[in-house]
Amino acid sequence: MPNVFLARHGETTWNVAGRYQGRLESELSTKGLAQAQALAQAMNAYRIGRVISSPLRRCLQTAAPTAHALEQTVQEEPLLLEIAHGLWEGRYRDELAQNDPERYRQWRNEPHVVSFEGGESVVEVLRRWESFAHSFMPGSDTLLVTHDAVIRVALVERRNRSLSHFWEGRVLNGAYAWFTVEDGKWELRDECVSGHLAGIVADPSGQAL
Repeated sequence: MPNVFLARHGETTWNVAGRYQGRLESELSTKGLAQAQALAQAMNAYRIGRVISSPLRRCLQTAAPTAHALEQTVQEEPLLLEIAHGLWEGRYRDELAQNDPERYRQWRNEPHVVSFEGGESVVEVLRRWESFAHSFMPGSDTLLVTHDAVIRVALVERRNRSLSHFWEGRVLNGAYAWFTVEDGKWELRDECVSGHLAGIVADPSGQAL
């Protein structure tokens, strides 16, 4: 039964700054680069046959050490893109809490009702994830490198919960949710594997998520 590891990209400079990334590009921080290397070492315990990533640079940078170790090419998958935050992209969390307070409050407390102007809703992210998951045939152990929102909707979907539970999952930079997949059925084994990040765990509390 193939294992599928759904990893969040390593910490970025914008994560550190508390800045919303969405579809904009940002670079891995020094800690994020170390997390990418640690993820590659963790994947050594498995027979990874494919490395698939969101096309955004922070995910490709995170996927690269694993792919390099396996002498593989990272496959890009647009369905794994981060939620489009629309007009929030590039702006700071604290500034939005002051200047767009009602939407910010809803996003933090009722994410399932928010649709970002010029962007997406978590409902749309869930549809993208379901489209990917229903058509994906792993064949062998696979590393998927993606974003916070995608992992959260995947966890909600596997637990048969509503999107009002979006924020309840534990998601960390460089960590991964572990699934097994057989005959199209995804089974969640662990929501957040992070033992390989000893000493380099990023604190998400200050990030713009």
